[in-house]
Amino acid sequence: MNKPVVGVIPLWDEKKESLWMLPDYLDGLRAAGAVPFIFPLETDQEDLLALYALCDGLLLTGGQDVNPELYGQVPSALCGAPCPTRDSMEQFLFSRAFSDDKPVLGICRGIQLINVLLGGTLWQDLPTEHPSPVTHAMTAPYDRVCHTVALTEGSPLRALLKTDALGVNSYHHQGIRTLAPGLAAMANSPDGVTEAICDPEKRFCWAVQWHPEFSFRSDPNSAAIFRRFVESMK
Repeated sequence: MNKPVVGVIPLWDEKKESLWMLPDYLDGLRAAGAVPFIFPLETDQEDLLALYALCDGLLLTGGQDVNPELYGQVPSALCGAPCPTRDSMEQFLFSRAFSDDKPVLGICRGIQLINVLLGGTLWQDLPTEHPSPVTHAMTAPYDRVCHTVALTEGSPLRALLKTDALGVNSYHHQGIRTLAPGLAAMANSPDGVTEAICDPEKRFCWAVQWHPEFSFRSDPNSAAIFRRFVESMK
């Protein structure tokens, strides 16, 4: 049987003006039974559609802060510099996948972008706008537990993992402030930040704020998220 093909959004290094990738994203998909490829960073819709046609699913990776202008806010001094090309490219690809009901998994920036593109908003800087004792930006190594999340009763994530609480890693300074209409929260941190979401009406539109790509080798729950994503494409 042919393996599902997953298009992976590239990471952008502004200082080096260079594309790059964390191998863990690709390794997590391969371990789950998929064939990943990395998109170029561009906005030509004809080119993007040609590559999109090869995909059975999309993985929205971490990276730059989402431009606050996309959710009607002025960037604060603590908001990182956006990557307009990436914002535009992902907006086009996600909108197409969402319309086509093609499986999408968002990680870190991915959960924030999905929420914004569907009408939600973000905290531009959690430490100053939503202070709490919870550590959301851990130090290396990143394959260990940083804090816990409570899984929402009745959510697909809780059904998959068969637990009501989960230890997760965490490396972000922004987060969901207002959940987009139509999305459902699947997990929340102790300070009330939404840490996992889904669209219950879609075949598979999930996103998590933590980083299963760093922990899938040692954490069965992280590996299960990748497997569920890949299985949704078959």
